[in-house]
Amino acid sequence: MTVSVLVPSSLTREAEDKREATRKLGYVARAATIYRVDRLIVYPDRAGETGRFGDGFVSTVLRYAATPPYLRNEAWGMRDELEYVGVLPPLRAVSQTGSESNGSGSLRQGIVTEVGPEGRVRVNCGLQHPISLNTPPDMEVSEGERVTVRISSRRPVRAKLVDEPLPGLAVERTDLSTALGREDAGVCIASSRYGIELTVGRLETLAGRVGDGLTVAFGAPERGLPDILGIEASAIDADPSGQLDTAADDGVEPTQSADPGFDLWLNTVPDQGSEVVRTEEALFATLAPLSLQE
Repeated sequence: MTVSVLVPSSLTREAEDKREATRKLGYVARAATIYRVDRLIVYPDRAGETGRFGDGFVSTVLRYAATPPYLRNEAWGMRDELEYVGVLPPLRAVSQTGSESNGSGSLRQGIVTEVGPEGRVRVNCGLQHPISLNTPPDMEVSEGERVTVRISSRRPVRAKLVDEPLPGLAVERTDLSTALGREDAGVCIASSRYGIELTVGRLETLAGRVGDGLTVAFGAPERGLPDILGIEASAIDADPSGQLDTAADDGVEPTQSADPGFDLWLNTVPDQGSEVVRTEEALFATLAPLSLQE
């Protein structure tokens, strides 16, 4: 099952400075890591960006946070957006382990540091020194490229390059409609205080539907998904299923962008005790119940 989380480029719009904005993004990345999110997607919300910490800043810091610590210096170097990455909480992501007898071992990210003759390359994958590996016949790599390494033994070192997606959290940038339209998107949920309230019964129903994938979208501080999409809040919960009612009784006509493809509008913090639930808090509150199994 593929799990995707969508956050807006205006995610840090209320941050007073770069340090606070960086710390906020660190907790977003940590929530995604804890609940084994596969993709963390930043979608554009140009109208909500403050100009200081927009799309480029948000995606860069999140991609840095998702990079294994042993690769960060080599992969990123010095960048203005990364001035305060020292405040990022450690993700401590667990290694992905193979289960087949002929493919056992843990998957790790590596960076190709040198391409040599006869299909051999040197790869930094977090061991004491870069290791020399054979490139599979149907695989081409270049210096500086990130690759997936399967390590079956550390002493002595036994490892090989594998043509598989990079393990860990992937951070991407794309629009809502594209993200929701992917084949592996599964059940697409809009997290909103105006959605239908999550109950034990609804959670049981959802648990039976998310086996093929789950995509959850969140809004920004003081700018939830209804504002971002140009939807009147009263048009959201008119349908008892929690889906967007495009013909609400109040006559509100949603904009064309108002229906990007959500299956359900869901309120995962019913009767909230604070006027505002921050996006990073909403991630924890939403992903925790949705990660429960039947």
